[in-house]
Amino acid sequence: MAPGLSLSELIEYTDWERGKWLESLQQRGDAVLTLEVGTHGDGRFKILGDLVRHIFSAEKRYIDRLSNRPLTDVSSISTSNIEAVFDFGKQTRSDLKVFVNAFPAQEWDIPLEFTLMNNSLRATPKKIVAHVLLHEIRHWAQIGTLLRLNGMPGDFHDFLFSPVLGGEIRRSAS
Repeated sequence: MAPGLSLSELIEYTDWERGKWLESLQQRGDAVLTLEVGTHGDGRFKILGDLVRHIFSAEKRYIDRLSNRPLTDVSSISTSNIEAVFDFGKQTRSDLKVFVNAFPAQEWDIPLEFTLMNNSLRATPKKIVAHVLLHEIRHWAQIGTLLRLNGMPGDFHDFLFSPVLGGEIRRSAS
């Protein structure tokens, strides 16, 4: 069987990607968080800052669920201040890492049941943590697309260009 990508490698990649997004958004200033995301979504997100907070709040709430804690109320987390929302992201990532490092190895593949909105969800802790990380990757890609469509191109955020699993990219002299 071929080796797979580990949760720790996905955590490392999303840590790197968060750092790149923090730097990119800081260069544009807090006003970038007020960029409207459009009218064809599900209504939960009006501005880019809502989507950034959602990335971090999903991580927080899934770890709350897996840790049998009440769900954190994130409504007071600013969606218009880059430092505030990314400070929240640092907290959520710290909580995720503590959970991953402390969770008993023999329990990663035992399905758990949760209520999620009005649905019942049955999944293993491994699948839930993988979902949290892939959810984040997917939303950063949406943010990159939104910025490009509004005339704000950015850097390469692809896994291939990250430092995870080594390798390097050199710019050609043209």
